Amino acid sequence: MNNTSLRVNRLSESATIAMARKARELKFQGQDVISLSLGEPDFNTPEFIKDAAKEGIDQNYSKYMPVNGYLDLREAISRKFSRDNDINYTADQIVVSTGAKQSIANVVLSCINPGDEVIVPAPFWVSYEEIIKMAEGTPVFIETSIENDFKITPSQLKNAITDKTKMMIYSSPCNPSGSVYSKDELRSLADVLVNYPLITIVSDEIYEHINFTSKYFSMGAFSDMYNQVVTVNGVSKSFAMTGWRLGYIGAPIWLAKACTKIQGQFTSGTSGISQRAALEAISADPIVINDMKIAFLKRRDFILSELKKIKGIKINKPQGAFYVFPDISSFFNKSYKDYKIKNANDLSLYLLETANVALVTGNAFGSPNCVRISYASSIESLQIAVSRIADSLNKLK
Repeated sequence: MNNTSLRVNRLSESATIAMARKARELKFQGQDVISLSLGEPDFNTPEFIKDAAKEGIDQNYSKYMPVNGYLDLREAISRKFSRDNDINYTADQIVVSTGAKQSIANVVLSCINPGDEVIVPAPFWVSYEEIIKMAEGTPVFIETSIENDFKITPSQLKNAITDKTKMMIYSSPCNPSGSVYSKDELRSLADVLVNYPLITIVSDEIYEHINFTSKYFSMGAFSDMYNQVVTVNGVSKSFAMTGWRLGYIGAPIWLAKACTKIQGQFTSGTSGISQRAALEAISADPIVINDMKIAFLKRRDFILSELKKIKGIKINKPQGAFYVFPDISSFFNKSYKDYKIKNANDLSLYLLETANVALVTGNAFGSPNCVRISYASSIESLQIAVSRIADSLNKLK
């Protein structure tokens, strides 16, 4: 008997998690699968951060903690926003959560009523749509293309706004495209949004420090947008701490209080040990992760050079995160043996089964002509993976 709620039945499984599961199943069966599907750094958490966690254990940070996070951590996050983003949040405007995903869910559940519209530039992180659906909101997607680096324009944004628009969610650097909005580009979008003060803007900046541009900029740093923007961040990507599960927001005080209220009825406070580790990470100069950033840049340049050699793949040059998001639509309506490629879903499955390489279909991110390839893997693994991809794609006629 299936007695699940309509809420659950409306949700889709995360495509990234689903592909990772399929890859693990094939590996368990003895197949040599290279997984380029998950958004997880292949580096270990730095030792100085692990040492802080061990010290936290010894200091007995094992009790229930404040719902919105320990005060010293929230003060450190406040200093980080000032140092890195030129945004001045007080500790009371910070809410620490069990990952940036929960941070975003808290914000959406705090703001969205049934029928409210949420603008989402596509491509988008897979969970945005599902979180909006959980809140019974209506996602309104703005399509982009590889030709404009997957960025929306002010006119597109203005045309998407209606009297039902309550929120906009975007990421920069973007998962899955790696696109990074410049200060001027953000200003042009802000010039539209400032005319709609009741629209809350959620700026997902989880990949902030894996950024290959000269200067990163946050929309919340514009003084006329300060009261509209929620800045989301965390330690998962920049400090290779995905399993520590700690994210946070800086927000207007009314929204920070609302998120604390929501979180208090779900998970309460985030693990005290994770908070002690995050305190050390966030307080550190970002230069401590420069080696990881340099490694990702080398990998990006390598995989771009290799993918450009494959006829039929269209690709741009992402400026952040650790993904490439090529347009593979030229392979649609081709076939090999019993494989018939109608869309990106078919192509992703074909590459998994014939090349033993796990990617993620662009359909999951709202861009059906693309696939997401994570280069959070060694150069050696990337070289083998791209060679296998090329061999399989060349068989399609």
